[in-house]
Amino acid sequence: MSGGGGRRGGRRGRGGRAPMAEINVTPLVDVMLVLLIIFMVTAPLLTLSFDVDLPQSNAKALESKQDPVIVSVRQDGQLSLKLPDAKEPAAVSAEELEGRLAGIAAQDKGVRVIVAADRAVAYEKVIAAMDVIKRAKVDKVGLATDAR
Repeated sequence: MSGGGGRRGGRRGRGGRAPMAEINVTPLVDVMLVLLIIFMVTAPLLTLSFDVDLPQSNAKALESKQDPVIVSVRQDGQLSLKLPDAKEPAAVSAEELEGRLAGIAAQDKGVRVIVAADRAVAYEKVIAAMDVIKRAKVDKVGLATDAR
């Protein structure tokens, strides 16, 4: 006569089966695949690029062995930095631009920086960008133009 109310074997549920101890990973895989697809679709949309309408010039482009660092200035004064090994320019603040250029100039004294300012940018915004470049101790600075 057992006093356990008809239960034997301790942890058995109804029907005499042990509870399921395995985790079903199929829903987890489904959720991960959906997240992967979402990230793959949205990643190309997150790249920033600026359309800059450059002024025109008759001068020929200088040839160099090293690609320059390009600082773009949009009409609203927004700055972007494109390093030689980067595919897209990255939006930066003036302080961040100065810090990154100072680090680059410390490693390579011969680094060239090209300022690509939109044709409609106020002159003071271009000068402000060039001041940031000068504070970063970059000696070789040029202005980008469109060839005629």
